[in-house]
Amino acid sequence: MDLEHDMLVWFSKSFGLFYLIALAIIVVVYAYWPSNQKTFDRAAKSILRNEDGPWR
Repeated sequence: MDLEHDMLVWFSKSFGLFYLIALAIIVVVYAYWPSNQKTFDRAAKSILRNEDGPWR
C-alpha cells in the first residue's frame, strides 16, 4: 500500500490534535480530582509557612 505524503500529513496532524486534547483532559481531571485537594492546598501554603525573616 502506497501512502501519499498528504495522507501521512493529515494522519499525523489528526493524531497530534487528539493526543493533545486527551492530554489536556487528563491534566484537568487530575487537577480537579477531590482527593488531590489537600496536596495542592499544602503546596500553595508551603511558600508562606517558613517566612520568619529575610532571605539569607
